[in-house]
Amino acid sequence: MMRVVLAPCSPFSVTPDLMRESANMARAYGVRLHTHLAETLEEEQFCLETFGHRPVPYVESLGWTGEDVWHAHCVHMSQPEIELFGKTQTGVAHCPSSNMRLASGIAPVLAWRDAGVPVGLGVDGSASNDGGHLLTEARQAMLLQRVAPDRYLSEKPGGRGGFGGRPDAMSARQALEIGTRGGAAVLGRDDIGYLAPGMSADFIALNLNQIAFSGAWHDPVAAVLLCQPPSVDYSVINGKIVVKEGQLTTVELIPHLEKHNAIAAKMIRNE
Repeated sequence: MMRVVLAPCSPFSVTPDLMRESANMARAYGVRLHTHLAETLEEEQFCLETFGHRPVPYVESLGWTGEDVWHAHCVHMSQPEIELFGKTQTGVAHCPSSNMRLASGIAPVLAWRDAGVPVGLGVDGSASNDGGHLLTEARQAMLLQRVAPDRYLSEKPGGRGGFGGRPDAMSARQALEIGTRGGAAVLGRDDIGYLAPGMSADFIALNLNQIAFSGAWHDPVAAVLLCQPPSVDYSVINGKIVVKEGQLTTVELIPHLEKHNAIAAKMIRNE
């Protein structure tokens, strides 16, 4: 239930030595590596001016590619850089809501998948995304790829390049796959991502007998994303019921909310 990862915040906020030694330490202990990469054009410019490389070649020079590495965002990547990630099986945590909230851009998810890059979903953090809802992220990932006005879509049959996207660019099932099997692959996990004998009993259950899903009986899987991402009715993690009938079973929520609100109010006052 717990894995240790070495994760400097970003390659442009720490020294090259710290990045390089983090990679050496992680591999010495057999753990994985994670950071945030190629998120904005400003980051790209900074890396060019400071390190003489674009973000991806820079981290490659420090040992930060391979199947034991995953990066968040990766919005601004060239086609050769995407192919490098596919060849080395370097993973990406796609964070669509954060990328939109900060106006970072639309990540080339279709190009990643075409190149065989392991892709999962992330929510980033509370400083960049005010929600932590993975079904929402799956929906945003699906919709963004349908409207993505980037050069990758123009390579697809029926694509309109920089003038629009394609409604069939990503299906609900493909987005859910990224959020389940994709996430497991990015994390190097062989015990989660789908249900089968010997796997962890990790799953959610949704009551579709609600007005939000009325008329969606013909495709209940797609309805979860196309109608509206709901809060789950049941969540089972490693065989333990964590959410039952929409309520957390593991903590007394109200005291935690009160404490969190008090901390947030104090931080705002200190600003």
